[in-house]
Amino acid sequence: MEAWRGLCLAMAMIMVSTGKVEGILSENFYNSSCPDVESIVQQAVYKKFNETFITIPGTLRLILHDCFVEGCDASIMIQSPNGDAEKDAPDNLSLEGDGFDTVIKSKAAVEAVCPGVVSCADILVIAARDVVVLAGGPYFEVELGRRDGLISQASRVTGNLPEPFFNLSQLNTMFAKNNLSQFDMIALSGAHTVGFSHCNRFANRLRNFSSTSQVDPSLNPKYAQQLIQDCPTNVDPSIMVALDNVTPQTFDNAYYQNLVGGKGLLTSDEVLFTDQASQPTVRDFASNSGDFNRAFATAMRKLGRAGIKTGNQGEIRKDCTAFNS
Repeated sequence: MEAWRGLCLAMAMIMVSTGKVEGILSENFYNSSCPDVESIVQQAVYKKFNETFITIPGTLRLILHDCFVEGCDASIMIQSPNGDAEKDAPDNLSLEGDGFDTVIKSKAAVEAVCPGVVSCADILVIAARDVVVLAGGPYFEVELGRRDGLISQASRVTGNLPEPFFNLSQLNTMFAKNNLSQFDMIALSGAHTVGFSHCNRFANRLRNFSSTSQVDPSLNPKYAQQLIQDCPTNVDPSIMVALDNVTPQTFDNAYYQNLVGGKGLLTSDEVLFTDQASQPTVRDFASNSGDFNRAFATAMRKLGRAGIKTGNQGEIRKDCTAFNS
């Protein structure tokens, strides 16, 4: 027993001496090195939010697109002169510039106080929490200690992000790859309560849907007609429509109420209600905002652990848009 304890102590001392304690995050990671990091980011996010509401959905989309490819390591932030970085992949071209700008400005504010200490990956996680709160959603503590990744390639995005046409099984498989359950997936889908989508992401539901129906029958008929007016065939398909047409600028459970009423914009939204396996959770979130808020907060913390780099892995970027060397 004493020999075993000695071995464990020796291993712990080696990890401390090398600075490499893999996979460990903590809420107080910067208590000594940058104790005001969260308030600094909060102020930067609030300032950006006052410029444009797009800050909120833009930043929320950014964290999922980052964490699902290479893990939560800010690889989505890298800009490449060759147009071959992660953000250049087709599935990422619709990411709002205001989401990127939120992280860049937050990083600049943090660097002014704590240079070279806080990773862009951690700043994105803090900012994502802060935009939820700004929109009226739940506050939750964030875990910190991530390093920024050293890889950002467009070719690695394909097949790693959920698509608007996914069914429940495909959604579950995609989220399970990141240690997220069906329950987590349904909760995180609630981020669509403040988001937008381009017409070309759901146009297949409005015209020539099948041999027996022009319009997806799971759509509320009045809602479908409104969407047809919003997205006419002779207009730019990149026009954006609110994912939640009831309270599009408030983080609430109206998204789930919309699903129950046949007003889920994307196929991957409405399937959460039409599939009997996920319908009970949707009904619960639709009728109980407290259940949704708690589930969302828990799922966001779990999302933030996906594929993390810690210790000697990765780096602390000076500029979120470029590797240090």
